[in-house]
Amino acid sequence: MSSNLTWHQTTIKKEDYRKKNAHSSGVIWLTGLSGSGKSTIANIVNQKLYEKSLQSYVLDGDNVRHGLNNDLGFNDSDRQENIRRVGEVAKLFADSGTIVLASFISPFQSDRDQIRQSLDEGEFIEVFVSCPLGECEDRDPKGIYKKVRNGVIPSFTGIDSPYEEPSNSEIVVYTNQESEEESADRIIQLLKDKRWI
Repeated sequence: MSSNLTWHQTTIKKEDYRKKNAHSSGVIWLTGLSGSGKSTIANIVNQKLYEKSLQSYVLDGDNVRHGLNNDLGFNDSDRQENIRRVGEVAKLFADSGTIVLASFISPFQSDRDQIRQSLDEGEFIEVFVSCPLGECEDRDPKGIYKKVRNGVIPSFTGIDSPYEEPSNSEIVVYTNQESEEESADRIIQLLKDKRWI
């Protein structure tokens, strides 16, 4: 980073946005294997927040790679840079008073921890969307696992590239045992318990 850069202080602060919105803000980070249900759950939670007239937004892995991160591949270093950039964007959203739902495989614990540490205390909720690999592969909503097994996609998380399960997430939802709606309701309840909403 250049030593000639200075952070520009704005007149309207995070607390002002929160007061205007009448709720807290922060990052809800959904992590799990491809096909575990992260994006579906994030969208359900977002819909429920929208219906309550709360300010929220979904950052989705595939969507971000269409634009902001379309220059990145899928090797370990590119995956880490993908998550670093998304973490910075999510932090800006949180600063604007928005509840951010970030849905990313984000396979490395250190990357998720780095985002947590970049935010103020209590502004990061890690949601482990737990689902056995076999179940994710059976679902295969995007046909990705089939391509991996046919050798079309190399270095895929959970198959031949590691996924580090969260060791201390705020909540674990088990999408092979509960519906996505039930998982979303549990996340909403956690937001109430933490007084975000």
